[in-house]
Amino acid sequence: MHQAALLGQALTDSRKFGWECSQQVKHNWETMTEAIQKHVGSLNRSYQRALREKAVAYVNSYGEFVEHHKIKATNGKGQETYYTAAKFVIATGERPRYLGIQGDKEYCITSDDFFSLPYCPGATLVVGASSVALECAGFLAGLGLEVTVMVSSQLLRGFDQEMAEKVASSMQQLGVRFLRKFVPVEVQQLEKGSPGKLKVVAKSTEGTEIIEGLYNTVLLAIGRDSCTKKIGLEKIGVKVNEKTGKIPVNDVEQSSVPYVYAVGDVVEGQPELTPVAVQAGRLLARRLFGGRLEKCDYINAPTVVFTPLEYGCCGYAEEKAVEVYRKENLEVRRCDCGMFRPSLLIHGSGDRISRPWTEGRRDHPRICSRHEMWAHEAAAGRHHWDPPHVCTGVHHPGDHEVIGAGHHAEGLLRLSRCCRFPCPAPVSVKTACSRVSPGTASGQGGGTAAVPSTRLADGEGQPRCVLDVLARSRQVSQD
Repeated sequence: MHQAALLGQALTDSRKFGWECSQQVKHNWETMTEAIQKHVGSLNRSYQRALREKAVAYVNSYGEFVEHHKIKATNGKGQETYYTAAKFVIATGERPRYLGIQGDKEYCITSDDFFSLPYCPGATLVVGASSVALECAGFLAGLGLEVTVMVSSQLLRGFDQEMAEKVASSMQQLGVRFLRKFVPVEVQQLEKGSPGKLKVVAKSTEGTEIIEGLYNTVLLAIGRDSCTKKIGLEKIGVKVNEKTGKIPVNDVEQSSVPYVYAVGDVVEGQPELTPVAVQAGRLLARRLFGGRLEKCDYINAPTVVFTPLEYGCCGYAEEKAVEVYRKENLEVRRCDCGMFRPSLLIHGSGDRISRPWTEGRRDHPRICSRHEMWAHEAAAGRHHWDPPHVCTGVHHPGDHEVIGAGHHAEGLLRLSRCCRFPCPAPVSVKTACSRVSPGTASGQGGGTAAVPSTRLADGEGQPRCVLDVLARSRQVSQD
């Protein structure tokens, strides 16, 4: 869906490059959703095939603990089968949450429904401010639909808030309207249809103001509830957070019951990301059955958000870094890099271009990298940062490389040293560095503390860095 939105923007931008469209181009929602469902189906079949090839028995049933080391599996026909095992892994995931107001379950859809919706949603109200909410809103706006986002508190909670506001600004330029500090209190159906017409009544979170709005579709993306109820965890003594339903685990994914492990979205306090769950599961299997010792690094998990502006981050957000390492131990650097001019791509090689960082927050001379950029292989359109301790890079594609930044942002965030970052349009880079050695953070005592993010240099005690990358992809018409 993100790619569909980018293709729509590319069609508009193509006129700037001389392409002439004699006919009006329209988007067919049904064709897109059919292709998505076929792709999802192929993924499911590939997983089932992989299980068979590895001789893993797949049981399509509802599982529930009945006693220690024993579960009951009930299939769709009500037939029960019992299984025993020495170890168990809980990876039941989460399901979308509803508001609990009049008309929410009757007339609203969730993110799970969104990807199989059989009709174009029309004017849409997206309730929520998570990455899922903003990605859905940005995608719909990219298709040219009228989109409103209703936010009760802050955008992208848990992410760097400065970068979150940049994401919001980009979405507003795309035509997305934000209703901040409001929550829905009632949803009414005015007309039936595909889509129909709905009236949403919302109340301010800071006062008594009441507003109303008319929409074709209301999409709820306010979070998800863990699927840990009714699976018998209380019968064997597994501790579960009563409020969130999540399972507290230690650093090896072990619950309060030693033979029960948990991975994925049901784990308390860890990123709710599919690649993270996959990695945690792989490492757990290797430790349990392969004699390995490697643990999952939940802090340095590269994350990308497509709105359709592509935002990549790794490590602590600045707010969290301040909490862990204290403000006086942090140094923040910001850099806004504009579009490279064509002359830079055509003339010369090895020219040195100055790109100073902006808004340095500290007056003292501690800096985490030099503020120059070298232009190499200019004829091919390649440029990258070359400071002594490289934390990120800029790679301007040639005319044969039109690549979205987000995918490569995740890749570069996995690297601890020299990286390249495709930059077909303006980029913002932000780093927050700490020179605090592990174990000296406030409130952590003398133990081994988790470091903020990507290492800037090899060796203990060297500066470490929180990295955010924000790239405006394919906005050629605005340059």
